[in-house]
Amino acid sequence: MVAMRPDVFKIGERFVTLVGEEVKVGEAAPHFTSAGPGWETINALEESKGKVIILSAVPSLDTEVCDRETRRFNVEAAKLSEEIVIYTISTDFPMAQKRWCGAAGVDKVKVISDVVDAEFGINYGALIKERRYLRRSVFIVGRDGKLTYVKYMPTLGEEPNYDEVIQAAKEALG
Repeated sequence: MVAMRPDVFKIGERFVTLVGEEVKVGEAAPHFTSAGPGWETINALEESKGKVIILSAVPSLDTEVCDRETRRFNVEAAKLSEEIVIYTISTDFPMAQKRWCGAAGVDKVKVISDVVDAEFGINYGALIKERRYLRRSVFIVGRDGKLTYVKYMPTLGEEPNYDEVIQAAKEALG
């Protein structure tokens, strides 16, 4: 049975229900599949196995904060070793993500969709039940498949500390 956490996170003044349990540093990164630009099934952990993986969960690329976050990670990705891969995950439809990436010039971050089964959101404790989108959060998976960094943003509008995330990814690289 999947955990429902109704008293952890607020949107505005109202609590919403988070689906799934929060993950923690040191745990094995939970498996998930998502949809790629052509609705193909993507297994991000498997396709980037042996690399350091940054998973940036956002509600929707069509919002100002998610747009800014994904563009920033795209800029950072261009400066990083090819041994660090950044994925942005939202519940936007894959064709909307593809259109957004083209318009935004985002080509270094891999953008994937959790719209089909919300497997990422549930397995990482980041799915907001009432809105069926993801709580803003960032996870780093080390080369060994274990979580080395976990950060759930306290509000939807708060961006991650980019410098902290990039530094943690470099440290995970070794």
